[in-house]
Amino acid sequence: MNFTIATIPGDGIGPEIIEQAILVLNQIGKKYGLSFSFIKLLAGGCAIDKTGEPLPPETMEKCQNSDSVLLGAVGGLRWDHLGVQQRPEKALLRLRKELNLFANIRPAVLYGALKDASPLRKDIAAAGIDMCIVRELTGGIYFGPRGRKQRNGGEEAYDTEIYRSEEIERISKIAFEISMKRSKKVTSVDKANILESSRLWRSVVTEVAVSYPEIRLEHMYVDNAAMQIIRDPRQFDVILTTNMFGDILSDEASMITGSIGMLPSASLGLTRLGMYEPIHGSAPDIAGQDKANPIAIILSAAMMLRFSFELEKEANVIEKAVAQVLAQSYRTADIMSHRKRLVGTKEMGRLIVEAID
Repeated sequence: MNFTIATIPGDGIGPEIIEQAILVLNQIGKKYGLSFSFIKLLAGGCAIDKTGEPLPPETMEKCQNSDSVLLGAVGGLRWDHLGVQQRPEKALLRLRKELNLFANIRPAVLYGALKDASPLRKDIAAAGIDMCIVRELTGGIYFGPRGRKQRNGGEEAYDTEIYRSEEIERISKIAFEISMKRSKKVTSVDKANILESSRLWRSVVTEVAVSYPEIRLEHMYVDNAAMQIIRDPRQFDVILTTNMFGDILSDEASMITGSIGMLPSASLGLTRLGMYEPIHGSAPDIAGQDKANPIAIILSAAMMLRFSFELEKEANVIEKAVAQVLAQSYRTADIMSHRKRLVGTKEMGRLIVEAID
């Protein structure tokens, strides 16, 4: 079996962590008789520097013709002066939209070995965390009408939250299907007491739930959800929410699992082509210093095997290898705690490869 993977290292620590994910995938290939072909592509700030645009046409074309996409990170302070259409982050939005990747799956798991790295109370952390955030990815305020204009002697800016019923319906079905394989509980997060878009969201989610009588559905306002994730994350299984709310809540969830460097993600559509990336940023302040945590992108690679290639056994092997290395007390700086063994990016990748073997 041969799979063609478009790799987008991007900016900052992106190239360093992508390298470790490729090593892990090659080891899986060696162990199970699989072949992975990697195509290195430009996107983000590095693409702006070389081509003048964040997402060159060649990158989009080769992503569309690949079996899957593995992305490191894009962006950085050096490009913050650019307009919204020229910024590195525009590459991400375009990839998601043009590849029709409307569902973002972000599992948040607190490994037992990392309970001391969580900022939660020890009794809560010790009980474990295992939730999955299902975020709508191609609608909402990130894609609605926006602009800036002069008015009454000053300047005003606006961004518009727009959702169509069919967008809500399709992401709801993804969340319910995932929940059917877990604990059969979905918490839909919105702001229906204030926003009209959230009132539509709540009504459509409720309609979809009728087709899933085994699922226990609850609705929760986003401000309450943010508090409850900290108070008792064990009450959540699958969280279904909008583009912006999902962006914020998944970052919060990452910190209670020990570090944002631990959370992978999968962006999926209606075909097997997906885009897999860690949820953290490019971290330019530690780029090139062998300090970045590669676990999130390695776990993203595992999600790619599971969702795009239907290689469940191989995905489980990667995840167990990560858990084994953490249980052996190896830590990158972001998850370091007392009496643990500090390692860099390359050494963490090597240890996980070794655990696979």
